[in-house]
Amino acid sequence: MNYDRYYTCDLVNGEGVRVTLFVCGCPHACPGCHNPSTWDRKAGRPFTAEIREQLLAHCATHDGLSLSGGDPLHPANRAEVLALCRLFKDRYPDKDIWLWTGYLYEEVRALEILRFVDVLIDGRYRQDLPTSKPWRGSANQRLLRLKEARVRAER
Repeated sequence: MNYDRYYTCDLVNGEGVRVTLFVCGCPHACPGCHNPSTWDRKAGRPFTAEIREQLLAHCATHDGLSLSGGDPLHPANRAEVLALCRLFKDRYPDKDIWLWTGYLYEEVRALEILRFVDVLIDGRYRQDLPTSKPWRGSANQRLLRLKEARVRAER
């Protein structure tokens, strides 16, 4: 997996102070996308074990991890994103993971990655559907609190 960049003190991609990783690779290529430099999965730099450890270390003093891109659920990214999510939750079980994807939840709900994701923002970006809803780029995108749904299902 390649990544474009990561922020170590992000206040806009989820609740609280976050570490945000922008991965490369997106099959959606939405017109008007804010991050077209992340579409090519071969762009950016390799997401090495060293980079992963640096990113996880920054999470120690933050509220959580945000995964964006590109698309973290691009098939070429899934194995590495799953490994990152597992390590994050092992190290920080009380912190949350937010993930943005152009896929609909119904298309990816069976992915093991989603067992670790607390908040999912799904749906392709639509520049013709502006929104003022927080953390979404367009009105069609949904904010799904998966952790809360899992807790309700366990009861």
